[in-house]
Amino acid sequence: MDADRLLGVEFRHLLALQAISTEGNFGRAAKVLGYTQSAVSQQIAALERAVGEKLVERPGGPRPVSLTEAGELLLRHADAIVARMQALQADLAAYSDGAAGTLRVGTYQSVSARLLPALIRRYKELWPKVQVQLTESTIDDELEQRLERGEVDLSFVMLPLEQPPLEGEQLLVDPYVLVVPKGSPIAERGRRPTLRELASQPLIGYRQCRSNTAIETAIRRAGGEPNFVFRSDDNGTVLGMVGAGVGIAIVPQLTLTPTDDIDVIELGDLVPPRLIGIAWHRDRYRTPAARAFVELAREVVAQTLLEEPVAA
Repeated sequence: MDADRLLGVEFRHLLALQAISTEGNFGRAAKVLGYTQSAVSQQIAALERAVGEKLVERPGGPRPVSLTEAGELLLRHADAIVARMQALQADLAAYSDGAAGTLRVGTYQSVSARLLPALIRRYKELWPKVQVQLTESTIDDELEQRLERGEVDLSFVMLPLEQPPLEGEQLLVDPYVLVVPKGSPIAERGRRPTLRELASQPLIGYRQCRSNTAIETAIRRAGGEPNFVFRSDDNGTVLGMVGAGVGIAIVPQLTLTPTDDIDVIELGDLVPPRLIGIAWHRDRYRTPAARAFVELAREVVAQTLLEEPVAA
């Protein structure tokens, strides 16, 4: 059989074949499909021409029609095709409702490590057909720019927002803490050090993120000039260098991970805390799946925020 002839097979032809097989009668098949009896006959005839085989036995009279061996063979394929088309219809409806498709989310290290695992697990349970695609950056402004350009649908951000078309909401207040090597005299003083005192210490800092600007600005306002001996935008590297005795660091509390070779000291309001939020483009449509992600992020943060006491 010439394969090009199958191009004449239409979905409605397969539905007609299914209905004939189930009902055993052209009249009842037409009623089920919402067609006239002659229309169903024409569809079966067109299907037979397309495949080049007789598909339906028409005995005439009151006896039921039946499928030929070729008809039964084609029906098995028709059933599979119809099932896939029905699944496609359901998926398209779900996509239109925001229940399927891809949700692109921008994030950065501390959120990825501390908040996203629990958030993604719960989100997948509630929205199993949505594929969450994560994009991480150590540069806060870059995340906003990706959101503004439409490269992501949502993004965790530092507030306030710098890009005018963006909107968002605050999820948590993340205070800065001082991290020193285990057993450091700074941790044993019994009082919180001043930023001016810390300026004279070897400092480990960040390179490009806003935290670096906030820390340096706070130290200079306190009358000191920061003495940075090493910089990295990797949170694990910063903490590792502190544990190795290279220096001390002022870091957001959310960046901390359990370790035995550092001490953590609260700084109170010496450095203004980070305001972490989640943002979207105000002029773009937010699907129900995207709105649900924001709502769930709010819930997860409320439940998991700084569960363990990390500062002395």
